[in-house]
Amino acid sequence: MSEILLKPIGYVHNGRLGLGDDDWGGMTSEIRLEDSLPEESLNGTEGFSHAEIVFYFDRVGSVADIPMVRHPRGNQDWPEVGVFAQRNKDRPNHIGLTVVGIVRHEGRSLYVEGLDAIDGTPVLDIKPVYREFLPQGTIRQPGWSHELMKNYWS
Repeated sequence: MSEILLKPIGYVHNGRLGLGDDDWGGMTSEIRLEDSLPEESLNGTEGFSHAEIVFYFDRVGSVADIPMVRHPRGNQDWPEVGVFAQRNKDRPNHIGLTVVGIVRHEGRSLYVEGLDAIDGTPVLDIKPVYREFLPQGTIRQPGWSHELMKNYWS
């Protein structure tokens, strides 16, 4: 497999230091651009209500330690499913993706709500949400996933 080299476009700044699975709601995060990018790179973001943030889980275990099949959060009441049927931080490429609400843009910083990344997390990309890119049909997901997410944003 060939290697892919990615460089952060910026970093997350917020008060969240722990890697916990729940309680991500009610927090505003600042995504501050790297100095190598012009601040104008964020121009126009304030015209969108939401953005997709692609980030790197830089503080999780090695790829060798990641089980490819597991019970989500180790809960035996939930079915054993593959890593690609979960949104856990323990993934082969440690990539995270979250849709956030855009609060404001100031200079080199984009302020967002609903980002489940801890302070200092490298951001790989910011993409505005276009309604036309959202799913066109009904979204289907298993019942256990609703239970798993019950306290995620509280």
